[in-house]
Amino acid sequence: MAMSGGRDDGEPMMDMNTTPLIDVMLVLLIMIIITIPIQTHAVKVDLPVNDPNAVAPPIDPVKNKITIDAQGVVMWNGAPIDDVTLAQYLEQTKLLNPEPELHFQPDANARYDVVDRTLAVIKRTEITKLGFIGNEQYRNEF
Repeated sequence: MAMSGGRDDGEPMMDMNTTPLIDVMLVLLIMIIITIPIQTHAVKVDLPVNDPNAVAPPIDPVKNKITIDAQGVVMWNGAPIDDVTLAQYLEQTKLLNPEPELHFQPDANARYDVVDRTLAVIKRTEITKLGFIGNEQYRNEF
């Protein structure tokens, strides 16, 4: 049996060879895909401008930090506050869903009555996510 196209009569194959045609079509398709300009879709969005004079919101929706320094100054996220403002901030954090974490970090030399008063304010507002930060500073005290 000869390789003449599948017939046993010995005649040459009269069908057209389409392999080069397919190769040329694929090359043309790739050239068209490469030369088509990229479609750019733009959505106009007004982004906020970073104003260096803008005041940051006092309540962070993820975590807030209460610190007490050695002089007894209570600070909320680095800004000094009094007990009334602290209670207001804590009440506002309870309204957020999910409730943000509250990190409490008193200085090792802070007066106990200031720390106790601040903890009493936190307890009265019924905060559920409270963590004590920096407890390792008290290990060598006793």
